[in-house]
Amino acid sequence: MATASTIYTGELRTSSTHLKSGNTLVTDAPTDNHGKGETFSPTDLVATALGACMLTVMGIWARTADIDLTDTQIETTKVMGNNPRRVSEIHVNFQFPASLQLTEAQQTKLKEVALNCPVAKSLSTDLKQMVTFSW
Repeated sequence: MATASTIYTGELRTSSTHLKSGNTLVTDAPTDNHGKGETFSPTDLVATALGACMLTVMGIWARTADIDLTDTQIETTKVMGNNPRRVSEIHVNFQFPASLQLTEAQQTKLKEVALNCPVAKSLSTDLKQMVTFSW
């Protein structure tokens, strides 16, 4: 079964529907590539997917360790390269709540889980993944 259905709605914009839930998202070409930049671009979604995947698998592991990662935040930055135009770097910066008290072993495990998430392992090895953790 398909995961999503996407339609080009004109003006360099698409609308995608997640078939299982019915949720939708819209993409727009970025301003540096003829678009309006009014919502996520497809390449923004690649960067966002990496951070969200990392945080999701960390949450899965944390739940088994009875750790609550609620309010952990990430900031993702996409860096575009040329020749060919592509995402060349993604920076993912984690900021954990000050109230979260983790042992060094727990921090190490969370880093390992994040760096081995399915999206991280699916991206080209040419794409630099720069990940920082602020505990």
